[in-house]
Amino acid sequence: MNRETARRGSWSALALNRAPALTLFILLAPIAAGLLGTLLPAFGWLPVVGAADFSLEPWRALWAAPGLGQSLALSLWTGFAATALSLLLALALLATCHHTLWLRRIRQSLAPLLAVPHAALAFGLAFLIAPSGWLARWFSPWATGWERPPDLAGFGPQDPWGLSLILALLLKQTPYLLFMGLSGLSQLPLESWSSVARSLGYGPITTFFKVILPSLYPLLRLPVFAALAFSLTVVDVALIIGPSTPPTLAVQALRWFNGPELTWRLPAAAAAVLLTLLVLIALATWEGMVRLLGRLSRFWVIGGWRGGMGGIARRLALGGGGAVFACATLSMGGLLLWSFAQRWPFPLAWPERWTPDNWIGQSGNLLAMIGTTSIIGVAATALALGLSLACLEHEAHRRPTFAGRSLWLLYLPLLVPQVGFLFGIQVLLVWGGLDGGWPALVWTHVLFVLPYVFLSLADPWRAFDARYEQTALALGASRARAFWRVKLPLLRGPVAVAAALGFSVSVAQYLPTLFAGAGRHATITTEAVTLASGGNRRVIGAFAVVQAALPLLGFAAALWIAKRRT
Repeated sequence: MNRETARRGSWSALALNRAPALTLFILLAPIAAGLLGTLLPAFGWLPVVGAADFSLEPWRALWAAPGLGQSLALSLWTGFAATALSLLLALALLATCHHTLWLRRIRQSLAPLLAVPHAALAFGLAFLIAPSGWLARWFSPWATGWERPPDLAGFGPQDPWGLSLILALLLKQTPYLLFMGLSGLSQLPLESWSSVARSLGYGPITTFFKVILPSLYPLLRLPVFAALAFSLTVVDVALIIGPSTPPTLAVQALRWFNGPELTWRLPAAAAAVLLTLLVLIALATWEGMVRLLGRLSRFWVIGGWRGGMGGIARRLALGGGGAVFACATLSMGGLLLWSFAQRWPFPLAWPERWTPDNWIGQSGNLLAMIGTTSIIGVAATALALGLSLACLEHEAHRRPTFAGRSLWLLYLPLLVPQVGFLFGIQVLLVWGGLDGGWPALVWTHVLFVLPYVFLSLADPWRAFDARYEQTALALGASRARAFWRVKLPLLRGPVAVAAALGFSVSVAQYLPTLFAGAGRHATITTEAVTLASGGNRRVIGAFAVVQAALPLLGFAAALWIAKRRT
C-alpha cells in the first residue's frame, strides 16, 4: 500500500470515527437552539417585536385566549384516539395473520399506503366523506332520497368532534404501526415459540397475545410514541380535515405565529411550549397506562385459558384492515377523478364531463413545484443516507463511543412537536440572515428525514453477514473497497427502500418548508394545503395526485433497484 492510499485510509477512518458525533450535532444542535428560541419569546423576550423584558404576559394572554380549553381537549382526544385505534387494529391484524399467508399479502399492500403523504390522504378522505362526497353520491338518491348535498351539522370534514381527523390519522398510522410490527416480528423466534404454544394447546391468537406481544411491544414502543406525538401535534392534516372553530392547539399556535399582529408571536411561543409539555405528559401517561394494563393482565397471561382459532376475531380484524385499505384506495381514486372532472353535479356517482384542462392549466405551477420538491427531497435524502451509513459503519467496525451509544437520540425529532422548535429555528435563521435559503430549507428537512432513514436501515445493516466482508478483506481488498464492491451491493435493496422512505418524508413536510423557506419556496405540499381554503376540488385533486405520485415513483424505483441483478 503506497503513501497516498494510506493517507486516504487514515482520512476515511477519521471521518468514520467522527460520524456519530457529527450526526448528533447536525440533528440536535438546531433542535436545542430552536427550543431555546421558542422558550425565550414564551417568557416575553423577543426584541424584534419590541419585547425585551422577561415576563409572564405571553402566558396570561394564552390563558385568556378564547377556546384554549377546547383546543387542548381536541388535541388530547384526537391524539389518543387515533393512536389507540391504529395500534389496536395493527395488533389485531398481526395476531390473526402472523401464522397465515395473509401476512405476506398485507406486507405487499403496505408500500403504497406508506408512500402516500398524510395531506394527500386527508384531501382524498375529505372528498370521500363530505356531504357532497363520493360516498353520499353512491347512495343518492335511491337510498337516501338526497337530490342536493345535505346539511349535516357535525358530520364530515372539519366536524367539531374531530372524528374525521381521527379517521384520517387512522388511515395513515395503521399501516405505519403494522410495518413496524412486521419488522419487530422478524427479530423474534416466532416459529419456535408458536410450535411450543401449539403443543400446549394454545390457539394462534392467544399465542400472539400471551407469548409474542410481551416481547414485541418493547420493539414497538418508540414507533407508538412517534405516532402519538405526531397525532397530538399534526398541522397539515388538521388544517385540511380537522375542526376549525376551535382548531387543535397546534393549528391555533400556527395561526398566531402567522397572524398580522407580531405581538401575538409571544403567546404563540407559549402555546408551542405548552404543546411540548402536553406531548411529554401524554407520552408518560401512555406508558403508565401500558404498564398498568400489563400488570392487570398478568393473571390472564399466566392462566391456563388457551382459546380457540378465533374465527370471529379474525373476521373482525381482516374486516377492519380491509376497510382501512379500501377507504385509502377510494380516497386516492376520488382525487384522481376530480382532477379530470369538468362537470360533476350531485348526486351523480361519476363525472358528467371529463377534461384534461385542470392539469393543463396548472402545468406550469406543477412543474415548478415538482422541481423544488424533488431538489429538496433528493438533497435531504442524500445527506440523511450518507450520515446513516457512516454511523452504522462506525457501529459495525469501531469501538462504541459515547456518541455511538447515544444514536437513539436521532429519534428525538419524531417525539418533539415541530411547532415547539421550528419557530425558534426560524427566529435564529432570521437573525443569521439564512431564512429562505436553500441550505436552511434542506437542513430543516434533514432533521425529519434522518430518523426515518436510520430507522429503516438499521436492522438490515446490523443483520448483514460479516463473513462476506471478511472474505473480501482476506483476499486483499481494502475496507473501503469491500464496502463499495461487496457490502453496499448486497444491501442495495434496504438502502434503496430507506432512500425512498426518506424522499417520501421530505415530500410530506409542511411546517419545515413553511418556517425555513420564508414563503420563497413553494412545494407541492405547501401549495396543496394552501389550496384547501379555496375549495376548488379539481385543482386540489391535481396537486394531491402529484403529491402522492412523487413518493410512489420513489418506491417504484427502489423496488426496481432491489430486484435488479448486479
